[in-house]
Amino acid sequence: MTPAITGFTYQRVPVADGVSLNAAVGGSGSPIVLLHGFPQTHLMWRHVAADLAADHTVICPDLRGYGASDKPAETGPGVYAKRTMAADIVALARALGHERFALAGHDRGALVAFRAALDHPEKITHLASLDVLPTLEMWEAMRGTGAAVGFHLYLMAQPPGLPERMISSSSDAFFGHFLDIWANDPRAIPADVRAAYLDACRGAVPSIVADYRASAGIDVEHDQADRDAGNRLRMPVTVLQQDWGAALGFDAAALWSVWAPDLRHGTVTCGHFMAEEAPADIAKELRDLLTR
Repeated sequence: MTPAITGFTYQRVPVADGVSLNAAVGGSGSPIVLLHGFPQTHLMWRHVAADLAADHTVICPDLRGYGASDKPAETGPGVYAKRTMAADIVALARALGHERFALAGHDRGALVAFRAALDHPEKITHLASLDVLPTLEMWEAMRGTGAAVGFHLYLMAQPPGLPERMISSSSDAFFGHFLDIWANDPRAIPADVRAAYLDACRGAVPSIVADYRASAGIDVEHDQADRDAGNRLRMPVTVLQQDWGAALGFDAAALWSVWAPDLRHGTVTCGHFMAEEAPADIAKELRDLLTR
């Protein structure tokens, strides 16, 4: 059986023409949407979601192109632009009865959340970003031999064809590599959850690559336009990251503060998969954010 978030109900929600998202929904109270990262699904939030559901309505979707959500073909750069994926999340929340909501994202989901907060500031009450830099700052920070840690970013930025074939030929080894090296505590991702992640990724190689390809193209254009216009995140923002800046030579808090005037920035000692490795800490950080 595929693992699920205990106590949550599942539904498929139409969010765009021909696109429905798989979403787990639980709890009651003010709404918060939790967006997963790579190479995961909504299941990465299973512990945090159960905690927050005690006093919030918690919505955990699979992003467009991931998990059990629809995976439209990459017919153009906009199909997997973060702007498009962010619009999916706003439509999802609206369909579930929430015009305004808090939003937290990890990894790829954090980039979607960042774009949602810039494009729909009237919808997003609070924003949390886990273990990423904004797209522009990410590419600017990835230089020299230290950038080897992000080899997958460059691989999946290539034109359609080669990256899809290479990854599909050994998808479990490719996606499993990140589950192995990014977790400080491998026990945080038990065998059944790991198997669910690998199965979901195995069936979504073209759309996952398209998501990453967009972040080397159209997403850069959108973020650059906002930077040039001086647009900022208007809501309280919490950013939690591993201390990548020490290794790659950048000041993450300073980079984020340009975008977020109302910022709380913190570093963590757990691995990349912090919602699974330190769920109590992440739940507390999100609760603290929601009081600001």
